[in-house]
Amino acid sequence: QLQLVESGGGLGQPGGSRRLSCAASEFTLGYYAIGWFRQAPGKEREGVSCISSRSSFTDYIASVKGRFTIYRDNAKNTVYLQMNSLKPEDPAVYYCAAEWEPGDVVATLVEGEYDHWGQGTQVIVSS
Repeated sequence: QLQLVESGGGLGQPGGSRRLSCAASEFTLGYYAIGWFRQAPGKEREGVSCISSRSSFTDYIASVKGRFTIYRDNAKNTVYLQMNSLKPEDPAVYYCAAEWEPGDVVATLVEGEYDHWGQGTQVIVSS
């Protein structure tokens, strides 16, 4: 079973930053597109950002464009989500997910396309 482990969640201040990490064990992340998703209490899970297997393609939902940056270090088998200018609407459990996509062509924010999921890391925004 492919395992993804998120880390970096915790308390952030409004306007502050946090960096989430998604690390893989037992498989080479460099063949997979990765998506970051989040689910706030009482809301459906939504795609936040995604990146193709070797970073040629990235995408973001409108509400985080210009604030969040997704990037990856395949040598470290890790994908990151740098979250800046945190807003009150950002608190949620953040999940990363992996989809087999060795071609480095595309990634998607559609959660049904992803086969492997992490357990999530919670982000809280409070002053």
